[in-house]
Amino acid sequence: MNKINWSDLFIPVVIGGIIVHGLVKGVNIFETFTQGAVDGMKVVYRITPTMIIIVMSVSMLKASGGLDLLSLFFEPVVSLVHIPKEVVPLMLIRPISGSGALTVFKEIISTHHPDTYVGRVASVMQGSTETTFYTMAMYYSVTKVKKTRHTLVSAGAGDITGFIFSALTVALIMS
Repeated sequence: MNKINWSDLFIPVVIGGIIVHGLVKGVNIFETFTQGAVDGMKVVYRITPTMIIIVMSVSMLKASGGLDLLSLFFEPVVSLVHIPKEVVPLMLIRPISGSGALTVFKEIISTHHPDTYVGRVASVMQGSTETTFYTMAMYYSVTKVKKTRHTLVSAGAGDITGFIFSALTVALIMS
């Protein structure tokens, strides 16, 4: 007798529940679905230029050696809070690009291995920080928000806190 994997039924049950709820409420399900798909395509159309600019900028930064220069510039500052200099490129790319950060992370892990202090700091950093500028660019371009107020400062403070505490937490656990 085959054992039922209940997690395989989750999505069909949720979709079925949405359809039943729509029928009970008298919603034209097909029209609503179609309008949602159209709205989704409009969002894709609006964010495509932003995506292209972000990907191109990160690629240019890495290819030109700018990332290496920025890393050298920030090394003295990060050494004050005991962040290994090897993860500085990850700290610089992570707020901008998730895929760029994943590439940098992969390079760090292949060079320093995941069971070293550097590898563990990079792992915690990768998992506990956000692609701040990317997220802001996407959400604000879609919602057409012009005044971001304190978002950048707050998100930047969150990223810096994540970077510092990644190193401190790993140092605490490894000691």
